[in-house]
Amino acid sequence: MPVNKQHDEFHSVDMENGWQLPEGYDPDSGAREKILSGSLDVLNKRGSRTRLLRFPPGLYTRQPIVHDYWEEVFLVAGDLTVGNDANGQGGTPFSGYTYAVRPPGAWHGPFKSEGGCLLLEIHYYDPV
Repeated sequence: MPVNKQHDEFHSVDMENGWQLPEGYDPDSGAREKILSGSLDVLNKRGSRTRLLRFPPGLYTRQPIVHDYWEEVFLVAGDLTVGNDANGQGGTPFSGYTYAVRPPGAWHGPFKSEGGCLLLEIHYYDPV
């Protein structure tokens, strides 16, 4: 299966513009993603993407999530708590530089960030 990413040498990344609401997040949450390369075809279960995911200070999600693709996450900056309850309480706090890799079907979250955070994520399906 070919990779759906193009050769793209070092270049500046505009950290102010081009952010959008990530799928599955409340529009009022303030969570934003910036796709750096590639894309996922969730219907045909193929592809890969690299994105930045930004949480504003005070964001928390209420439920764990699961998806059918691999996910690698690197906490670049800020704080991220994993496993809080539906009211944003509890969980295990982490700060940059922290890494996670999750296989398809692994439940994870909920998440919160007291001061905001920036995550680098790589999502991909196993080759067929």
